[in-house]
Amino acid sequence: MRFAEVNLFGVFVAPVSLMMAAAWLVLLPLRQLAARYGLLRHVWHPALLVFATYVILLSGLILLVGSL
Repeated sequence: MRFAEVNLFGVFVAPVSLMMAAAWLVLLPLRQLAARYGLLRHVWHPALLVFATYVILLSGLILLVGSL
């Protein structure tokens, strides 16, 4: 699949920016679950874990959309 701009209410938006927003929306409940069950207390750097999870989600989403 070729990544082309998306027309969003008359504004052309890069598809990566939409995928970034989608990955962030998936990350929010995952971060709340990790905080609720105490996972963030047991890691060395909680913000680094959250960022790495975001990057994994984003790259997986890009690979999934790119393979369609």
